[in-house]
Amino acid sequence: MSGQVHAQAASSRPPGRIRTILLATDLQPASEPATTEALALAAALEVRLLIVSVIDPGQRRAPGRRVEERVDQIRERREAAAQDLVARGRRLGADVSFLVWEGDPGESIVEAAVAEGADLIVVGSRGRGAVGRFLIGSVSDHVVRHATCPVMVVRATAHG
Repeated sequence: MSGQVHAQAASSRPPGRIRTILLATDLQPASEPATTEALALAAALEVRLLIVSVIDPGQRRAPGRRVEERVDQIRERREAAAQDLVARGRRLGADVSFLVWEGDPGESIVEAAVAEGADLIVVGSRGRGAVGRFLIGSVSDHVVRHATCPVMVVRATAHG
């Protein structure tokens, strides 16, 4: 397994068979450890993997650019990247699909998990520490605190 993995049950839901894993990802290289874990877990358990990527309307300005990107441009890029992950997962024998949502990332991930009946959420953490979470918030922290199913947080490695 890559990275450090931490799991936390975020509800009193009775333990049962995992049928759907939701991978929450921004499809950036820093999310690779969580992606690798989710793909491997879905293939090993022979369950559905739903990849969810959320477009945050407040973060549409690309680094070094003055103009905000249009949502359709961001969506097109995310869908292309997600299609690559779907193909990668299918090569491993996993049943993989994806959704691109728009909204607050933490809230949208929790909502998608409920709407899609996820039994487990896999989300990455960049390991910014307490100060970083305080200043900019943390999607993984929000998901752990508000999800109605167990959450696996996969930390990025020091070199990943």
